[in-house]
Amino acid sequence: MLVATSEELMTRLRTEANDCYSWSNGPGDRYAPHSHGYEKVLYCVDGSITFVLEGPDQRLDLTAGDRMVLPAGTVHAAEAGPHGCTCIEGKR
Repeated sequence: MLVATSEELMTRLRTEANDCYSWSNGPGDRYAPHSHGYEKVLYCVDGSITFVLEGPDQRLDLTAGDRMVLPAGTVHAAEAGPHGCTCIEGKR
């Protein structure tokens, strides 16, 4: 499967969200449970990241090219994969 480039994914993201930006994390970096007051649209550009949502077995494993939409107010934590990750996200 051919994965879109970072530039292609950012162009796609800008058609569906505002305030788009890129961020990266090293291997195993973690985010504690938190939520946002907006709907988050996110693409994994490189590497991998796992999002853990409230509730039993609520895991989203993302790799390069995968997209996630997280409704406003959804409590979630995250952990970057063994090679880290680069993601882009925007708000709507």
